[in-house]
Amino acid sequence: MPHPCQRLLPACIAATLFLCPIGARPQSPPDPVQALWAYSGVWHMDIQHLDTPYSKAGHETSILRNECWKSGQYVACRQIVNGDSKVLIVFTCKDAHNCTSYQIPPDGSDAGSGELAIDGNSWTFPWSITDHGKTTWFHVVNVWSSRDTIEYRQEYSADRQHWTPMATGHESRVQIGRMPTDPLPRR
Repeated sequence: MPHPCQRLLPACIAATLFLCPIGARPQSPPDPVQALWAYSGVWHMDIQHLDTPYSKAGHETSILRNECWKSGQYVACRQIVNGDSKVLIVFTCKDAHNCTSYQIPPDGSDAGSGELAIDGNSWTFPWSITDHGKTTWFHVVNVWSSRDTIEYRQEYSADRQHWTPMATGHESRVQIGRMPTDPLPRR
C-alpha cells in the first residue's frame, strides 16, 4: 500500500488546479498547455472524505495558493496549502486532451508523475496501485461548472467499471492568478 501522502497528492492536485471555462476554450487550442494556466491563483477547498479502505471519514477546508508560470510547452505551479509549500508541479501536454504532470516534492525525494485526460468540462486524473498481485484503480474527476468553481470526486475501483467514492468536494477561486503575458510587478 502506498504512503498516505502518495494517495493524497493526486487528489489535492486534481481537486485544486484545473479550471476550464465552459465554451471559452477552443476545441483544439494551438498551445495545449495554455488551458492549464487556470491553475494560477488562490482557491478555497472544501472536502468531505468518506470512510473506505483507502480513506478515512472527515471534513477539511483549506486555502490553496498556486504560484504558476509558463515557459514554452511547460506550465509549472508551486502549491502552497494553508501557508505550507507542498509540491512543485510541472505539466506538459501531448495534445489538447492528454497531459502529464510531474510532482516534485520540496524535500528532494523522488518526483512522481501522472496522467490527465481532458474531455470538455470533465478532467480526469487516473492512477493505480498493485498490492500482492491485486490492482486497484483510482481517479479524481473534476467537473468545471464555471470559470471559478469545480465539483470533484475521488473514487476507486477493482474493475474500472464500478467506482466507489472516497471523497467529494467543491472548490472556488478566491483570487485570479497573473497570466504569463502580464508584465511582472516592479519592486
